[in-house]
Amino acid sequence: MVRRGATQAGTQGAGHRRLSGRVRVRGRDDGRRLGAAELGQGLGRRATLVQFSSAFCAPCRATRRVLTEVAGMVPGVAHVEIDAEQRLELVRALGIVRTPTVLVLDAHGRIVRRATGQPRKADVIAALGEAV
Repeated sequence: MVRRGATQAGTQGAGHRRLSGRVRVRGRDDGRRLGAAELGQGLGRRATLVQFSSAFCAPCRATRRVLTEVAGMVPGVAHVEIDAEQRLELVRALGIVRTPTVLVLDAHGRIVRRATGQPRKADVIAALGEAV
């Protein structure tokens, strides 16, 4: 016999795992642009992968490896990592609620995709298709 509370908690956890790392469009980002002033460095010529991380976040390290590899594979794509704890004003303005969070920016700094959790390399490459 399964307790009702245990079933609900298990279902919520499965939903979280299923969505974690998925790259998806977020409507409220529509039209929002980021530039060198917010990022602390310039945009990539074709696209920019912006990663919000924290110091003790294991998935952040794995995400850094994936994004660095993708940025190295695709010409004109830059990877920018931002310490969420050091940039709380930007974190709040963008509605970042957990790390890692990855934003995919087009060449003009417009946010075209957002992912929370550790993204898969294939998902990042697919998201770049919309930005470039």
